[in-house]
Amino acid sequence: MSQEQLFSHAPTKASSIIGSKVVNPLGDNVGDIKEIVIDPRSGRVAYVVVAFGGVFGLGEKLFAIPFKAFDYNVGKNEYVLKVSKEQVEKAPGFDSAHWPSLADEKWNREIHTYYNHSPYWEY
Repeated sequence: MSQEQLFSHAPTKASSIIGSKVVNPLGDNVGDIKEIVIDPRSGRVAYVVVAFGGVFGLGEKLFAIPFKAFDYNVGKNEYVLKVSKEQVEKAPGFDSAHWPSLADEKWNREIHTYYNHSPYWEY
């Protein structure tokens, strides 16, 4: 593999991802990325936390979503969540004052299963 092919998708700083717009496959805005959760032992991205709903940050709900559930649109600098609107509306979420235990393996498996992805620690 040539050097050019190897870096066709250059690594990105987490700070440039946080705040990015999240859209559905139709291009409708569904929220924005609030946080990136990294497994400190493997260095893998466990989740991105996306905020949906609310006005000016009030009443918004947070969702931990496996990073593999997104495609990145380079031209628009936005993340496309590859799930239906109905699936997003029924997704398990939490509020900013009551995060789930990220160390809970059962919760982690349930989130990955909900979005039809293998847990990050298994790939």
